[in-house]
Amino acid sequence: MAEDDHRAPAAVVFDALGLDYEKAFAASEAHQASLRWLLERLAPGSSVLDAGAGTGRPTAETLSGAGHRVLGVDVSPVMVELAARQVRAAEFRLADLRELPLPDASFDAVCAYFSLLQMSRAEQAAVVARLARAVRPGGLVALATVPLDVEGVQALFMGQPVEVTSFSAGAFTDLVTRAGLTVLAEDDAVFTPAHPDAVPEPHLFLHCRRAPE
Repeated sequence: MAEDDHRAPAAVVFDALGLDYEKAFAASEAHQASLRWLLERLAPGSSVLDAGAGTGRPTAETLSGAGHRVLGVDVSPVMVELAARQVRAAEFRLADLRELPLPDASFDAVCAYFSLLQMSRAEQAAVVARLARAVRPGGLVALATVPLDVEGVQALFMGQPVEVTSFSAGAFTDLVTRAGLTVLAEDDAVFTPAHPDAVPEPHLFLHCRRAPE
């Protein structure tokens, strides 16, 4: 990163990846299954926050295509521009999840697929707690992460240098539970992105509900 580049590290990475990211993960059956889980449970015309929307595909496109009102948020200007162009039925906003104002109980559902991995553990815990509060009581939350017990590890992701922090599967589930969510279902998968520099990745999807009041 250039010395005068003040973008968040995740923005730098995903600005560089652009549509390559979408293409690399398009075949993830576990992601599609997670979206089906949401669609089966959402009332018609639900409001959904896509936290870390990327290019808008598949999440915002699938949910808005089913008639739901989707707000997609991403820290990468390139991703937001691509998403707005590709998924016109949804709204997209450039923002850092760590700083985005999220009124309590303002969405029927929230999803955050792999959007925490370049945050510190404290930041991840704080963001998950804020996402949990942003969904209405009884609302749904879908989260996905790479369940590895690593902190501040330097790595290459699809050819881009990244600093990765994550939790083991058990620790991430505990974090989610402490945020006030009940885990209803989980899906473990190993997925290899369709990219020459990619390696197999363990994926954990948690499907949760905020406790009713």
